[in-house]
Amino acid sequence: MKPRSLAFSLLAFVMAASSLRADEGMWTFDNPPTKQIQAKYGWAPDQAWLDHVRLSAVRFPGGSGAFVSRDGLVLTNHHVGHHWTQSVSSAQHDYVKTGFVAASRGQEIKVPGLALFTLLEMENVTDRIDRAVPSGADDQTAAKARSAALEALAKEQSAKTGLDCQPVSLYQGGQAWIYRYKKHTDVRLVMSPEYGVAQFGKDWDNFSWPRQDLDFSLFRVYEDGRPYVPAHHLAWSGQGIHYGDLTFTVGHPGRTSRLETLAQMEAKRDVTNPLLMRSLDRGRAALHAYAAQGEEQSRLVSDLLMGAENSYKVMVGEMDGLRDRVAMAKVAAAETELRARVDADPRLKALAGQSWAKIEDAVAQQKAIARENFLAGSVRDGLLGSALALHRYAVEMVKPAEQRSRQYLNEKALAALKGRLGGDRSEGAGREPLALQGLMASALQELGADHPITQILLEGRSPEAATKELLATSRIADPSVRRAMVEGNPKAILESADPALALARRLSPKLEDVQKQQQALQAVITEHLARIAKARFIAYGTSTYPDATFTLRLSYGSVETYPSAGTLAQPFTTFAGMYDRAAAWGPKAEEGSWELPALWLERRDKLNLFTPYNFISSNDIIGGNSGSPVVDKKGELVGVAFDGNMESNAGRFYFDSRMNRCLCVDARAIVEALEKVYDARHLVAELTGK
Repeated sequence: MKPRSLAFSLLAFVMAASSLRADEGMWTFDNPPTKQIQAKYGWAPDQAWLDHVRLSAVRFPGGSGAFVSRDGLVLTNHHVGHHWTQSVSSAQHDYVKTGFVAASRGQEIKVPGLALFTLLEMENVTDRIDRAVPSGADDQTAAKARSAALEALAKEQSAKTGLDCQPVSLYQGGQAWIYRYKKHTDVRLVMSPEYGVAQFGKDWDNFSWPRQDLDFSLFRVYEDGRPYVPAHHLAWSGQGIHYGDLTFTVGHPGRTSRLETLAQMEAKRDVTNPLLMRSLDRGRAALHAYAAQGEEQSRLVSDLLMGAENSYKVMVGEMDGLRDRVAMAKVAAAETELRARVDADPRLKALAGQSWAKIEDAVAQQKAIARENFLAGSVRDGLLGSALALHRYAVEMVKPAEQRSRQYLNEKALAALKGRLGGDRSEGAGREPLALQGLMASALQELGADHPITQILLEGRSPEAATKELLATSRIADPSVRRAMVEGNPKAILESADPALALARRLSPKLEDVQKQQQALQAVITEHLARIAKARFIAYGTSTYPDATFTLRLSYGSVETYPSAGTLAQPFTTFAGMYDRAAAWGPKAEEGSWELPALWLERRDKLNLFTPYNFISSNDIIGGNSGSPVVDKKGELVGVAFDGNMESNAGRFYFDSRMNRCLCVDARAIVEALEKVYDARHLVAELTGK
């Protein structure tokens, strides 16, 4: 054992060296940090390289992926595809549990409802949108004008180009863009490993390192009944990645709050996140109780339970980050520096001098209605969500046409709304009571029994009794009943004796009042964040990157260790480590969390156990990056990002180069498993070209 002082000195040296090498940022493709990359690594991507990886990338609902063959094969994470794999499963064929491999293209399973997007073009329309704001407009009017102009422009361009044009706001509203996507709607499941190996260690190992997860799945895009031929796809690396090598992730980080004010971050620390954590805790308990009823119940809520557990751990990590005094002191110092620059420049002071105070005041008011607003936002799905949506529809439709909201005037939008209201919600057996009872319990625990909203929902009953009675007496869970209502006289909805609709009539004014308050306060925050962003532009230029918005981004780093448990984290794991961990725990420990599927036990001797399996890199990622391709300098695929370490969850608010790490499945492990375990040599040949 080394002397304590020497060990600490060595550790401090390693941390400092790591900090110097690591790199920060989720960069847009219009503003790649090529100078920074060149300065650190002696090489930087050119425009052809950037276009190639951008056009190879695809966006999944809630995640990322990439084309990896000339015949439209798409690689993503198992957990990104989990819901979609579950959606084509059944009690007889549970592909999440047993895995799935299409032996031929004729066996590939079409996935209803799944759409993928490829970003083809981007256009900065900031000046055009700014001109839409009336002179002298107040904060709320200005925010609405910008939003309406951007939405209208996206709609106009969609009609003109035939592409899916989407509005994008960057730098807290400082820039407005239109992103033009090609939408792929014929997507088929090709291969998905068993849950037991894809999520080896289950929730215990989530956000931990070392890991041994085969967290990938394969889909294929079709067009006109044939495999789609993308203009670009990522070639599979023949050499793989090594310790210290430069890596890039190309994906869709969902949300960061690094450019928010200190007041906003403190509100999340003190009010918003604790509220979310309590709700998630209630939801986790209810889902676990339902899953314990049997295999079919467990299958039906497996995606919900995985999402709830994942979200809870994210919140824990965020809270740790927000309570980190050293890191938050740096956040405060950066804000103080920018405010000083603004105050010292008359032009900037006129633009944003009062913005921090305006935001602080709005945030304080948001905190006062946070519980009511959270509950209002929770009532979107299920029986009560349908009832409220039907009620809002009826209220609008009985108005004179000139007084209706925009979506109730456009025939196409109105037809789509009617389709949603009368459609099959596909809640799945057991989900409806869980969601409704969870809502009732949240009202009681967060607002208290005497709050007007709680009294309307419960009428003195327990959440369980109120849920049971409403489900037993309301008929609007039946889609045919709802369809008849939206096709009939809207006055009948307003006069209906259905208990869910009667409840919606009493509840709707309360929820709408809270939501109007929240929207007005958020408009103030949005307007002044945009002013701060513009001041930041003038002060610093585009040397910074915008917060994540689930739009395509590039991050860079290297295969890099970090200090962990008194030593250094290993950069790679292997199949041997997975089998060792499985043996060390045994198949029954913690409800089989480290139990390997039977096929993996049978094929163990066929594998090269020292094949690199998972690796870590210093790339800056967050939720939404799951499934992002990890590429090398050649633009070849070396892995797929599937997680961050626990320390990276603070990355929503700041990047800590000492500790934040991206966890990736090594491309070599994927082909080894496909060939040696799944007998999928046809897929190996397609991926590698061999």
